[in-house]
Amino acid sequence: MSAETAGQVAAPVPAGGAAHEKRVPVVRPVRRRRNVLVWCSLAWIVLVVAAAAGAALLPLADYGAPIGSPTSGPSADFNQWLGLDNLGRSVLSRVVYGGQVSLLVGAIAGTIAAVAGTLLGLIAGFFRGPVDTVIMYVTDALLAFPPLVLLMAISSILRPSFGTLLIGLTTLVTPTFVRLSRANTLNWASRDFVLAARNMGWGRLRIAFREVLPNVAPSVLAYFPTVVAALIVAEGSLSFLGLGIPSPTPSWGTMIADGKDFLSTDPQMVLVPTVVIFLTIFALNQCGDYARHRFDRTLQQ
Repeated sequence: MSAETAGQVAAPVPAGGAAHEKRVPVVRPVRRRRNVLVWCSLAWIVLVVAAAAGAALLPLADYGAPIGSPTSGPSADFNQWLGLDNLGRSVLSRVVYGGQVSLLVGAIAGTIAAVAGTLLGLIAGFFRGPVDTVIMYVTDALLAFPPLVLLMAISSILRPSFGTLLIGLTTLVTPTFVRLSRANTLNWASRDFVLAARNMGWGRLRIAFREVLPNVAPSVLAYFPTVVAALIVAEGSLSFLGLGIPSPTPSWGTMIADGKDFLSTDPQMVLVPTVVIFLTIFALNQCGDYARHRFDRTLQQ
């Protein structure tokens, strides 16, 4: 080894040499901005649901009994904060108890339709063949009917009641869930983990319900609030046309129908349930859009 080479090897490391080393860049996690509108929408939904569920615990007057002069305006009395209707009944009490009908019908019909539609769409999309053909023929036939005409036909054949509303509204939205579930099933059924499960000898039912269904469910659940919003509008339309739950049981649509003749003199009879419906539908749509972008896995690929 030459002296020059030895000098190069023995040369001391400069004091600032560590500063020239490569540093791994630190990437800070991206903070998601809080959507104030979504939080306000969620708070409104919680308020409406809590008021409807705990109506019996609130100091509300009987929704079917007159408590004052008909068509009285708002006053300091708790039950007259929103005025009285044409029969002297508390508008506040009827809005709260009407929420029980509108929200319950939308939630139950939406849940039944979501479960049935998801299972049918999963079966049709995964097993294909004649089963897929039959399910999609029935689905397309139901989707061919105009929604309001289909609801009016069912309500005219059966006696107007809570059960009739459930049957009509469930029949209306089940095909939508079938199509959504089938489309997502076709997407996930061709993935590598499904092929790996088949190579391991798993049965088709086990693969469908253990591997595919957990990936399809988030998309369906994210769509659920939007469907409930549509069902509340549909229930209100039927009640406005006199095909909903018979009086004196209140619903938001029935309240609008009862107050339409007094719109020029006592607008609060229509304004109050209309504003409640609008805010509830808007809040459900906002939460549904947020849930779809947050949990729908097909949008995150």
